[in-house]
Amino acid sequence: MASLFEITSPDEPQQRADSDDPNAPLAVRMRPHGLDEVVGQQHLVGPGTPLRRIVEGDTAMSVILYGPPGTGKTTLAHVIGHATDRRFVQLSALNAGVKDVRAVIEEANKRKLRGGEQTILFIDEVHRFSKTQQDSLLSAVEQRTVALIAATTENPFFALVSPLLSRSLLLTLQPLTDEDVQAVISRALVDERGLGDHYKLTPDALDHIVRTAAGDARRALTSLEAAADIAHGDGLTQIDSDLVAKAVDIAAVRYDRDGDQHYDVASALIKSIRGSDVDASLHYLARMITAGEDPRFIARRLVISASEDIGMADPSALQTAVAAMQAVQFIGMPEGRIPLAQAVVHLATSPKSNAAYAAINEAIEDVRRGALGAVPPHLRDGHYAGAKKLGHATDYVYPHALDEGVAAQQYAPDEIDRHDYYRPTARGAERAIGERLGKIRRILRGR
Repeated sequence: MASLFEITSPDEPQQRADSDDPNAPLAVRMRPHGLDEVVGQQHLVGPGTPLRRIVEGDTAMSVILYGPPGTGKTTLAHVIGHATDRRFVQLSALNAGVKDVRAVIEEANKRKLRGGEQTILFIDEVHRFSKTQQDSLLSAVEQRTVALIAATTENPFFALVSPLLSRSLLLTLQPLTDEDVQAVISRALVDERGLGDHYKLTPDALDHIVRTAAGDARRALTSLEAAADIAHGDGLTQIDSDLVAKAVDIAAVRYDRDGDQHYDVASALIKSIRGSDVDASLHYLARMITAGEDPRFIARRLVISASEDIGMADPSALQTAVAAMQAVQFIGMPEGRIPLAQAVVHLATSPKSNAAYAAINEAIEDVRRGALGAVPPHLRDGHYAGAKKLGHATDYVYPHALDEGVAAQQYAPDEIDRHDYYRPTARGAERAIGERLGKIRRILRGR
C-alpha cells in the first residue's frame, strides 16, 4: 500500500512528511498543530462547533470536509489526528483502491477487537473514488470500525454516494479571505517552522502573493517558498514584487474543469447574461477561457442562452451565438475568444424574453399529461386514394389565397384549441410580434 501513511503510537516510526520535518514543503511545515492555530473557518473551529466537539471529546463521528483547494481540509484532518489518541491513517483516492481500503479496515477491526485505539481513516480527494470504492467504506463507517475523514473539492451531493453522506457529518469550508491569507503568510515569515524571520516581504510583494493565491493558502505558501528560494540563491533577505513575479509566472485560476466549479462558473456566466450584466458575463467567460475550458462547451451554452433567455425579443442573438460557435470551430483558440466575447456582449445587452422557452415547456407538459386529441380532419393528409372519402383535407382553406394570409379555421386539436402557449413580452422585437399575434389570433378564432 504505497499510498498509505500512519500516525501511530509514540514508540512506532511515523511514515510521513509532517510539520516537524525541516525538509517538508513550507505549506506542510506550517500546518497548525491545534484548532486554535487554524486561520479562517471560524464557523467550524469556534467554541461549541461540531468539529471542536469531535476533537475535544474524542468522538468517533465520521466527517466529510468539502471546500475549495487550499482552504484547510487536509489541515483539519491532521489537526484531528494530532489532537486525539487515535491511530491516523491516510489514503489518497488518486492511487488507492478497494484493496487498500479493506486492508486499513481489517487492521482497524483487529485493533478494535484487541481493545486498542480506534483508527481515523483520512481519504483525500474522495470524490475520485468510484461508487464501488465508496460503498466499501459503508459498513466500517456504520459500525464505527473507523472514523472516516473524507476531503473533497467536489460538491458531495454529486460526487459521493448517498449512504456515505447520510452516515457522515458534512462540514463546508469557505474560501479564505485576503486577510486570512495575509495572516498565513505573516506567520510563515516569522515562525521557526517556516522561514524563521530570515526574510522581509515588501507590501507590494505581499499584495502580489495574496492576489494570485485567490484564497488558496497552500498556493500562497508555495509562492512564498519559491520566492524565498530565489532570494536565498541571490543572497537577498528582502523579497519584492519583482522577485515574487519570477517565482509565480502566471497565477493559476482557481477553477476545476472536471469538478463542480466547472458547472458553477458556467451557471454564473449564463445567469449573468440573463441578468444583463455584461461585465460580470465577460468576467466568467474570461475565467472559463483562462482555465482552459473547451470553447465548444462555452459556445453550446451561449446558443442555448440565446433561445432560452432572449428568444424573439432579439431573434438575431441566436444568429450571433451560432456564428460564434462556427467561428470557434473554424479558427480555434486563442483567437476564438474574440467571437465568443462578441456573442456574450450581444446576449448580455439584448432585451430578454423566455416566452418561447416557456411556451414549448408548457406544450410538452400538456402532451405528457395526455392532452393530445385528434388532428382536425381538414388538416389531415389528403395525398392518397380514399382520403376524400374519409373527409380528410376536404375543407382546408389555403391561407395564401386570402388577402390577410390568415384563414379563420381550427388548427389545434379540440383539447387545446384556443389555448395560448406563446405569450410574448413587450420587450425588444417581441412587442411588435405580440401586436401582430393578437390580430392573428382574433382572425383564427373568428372574432
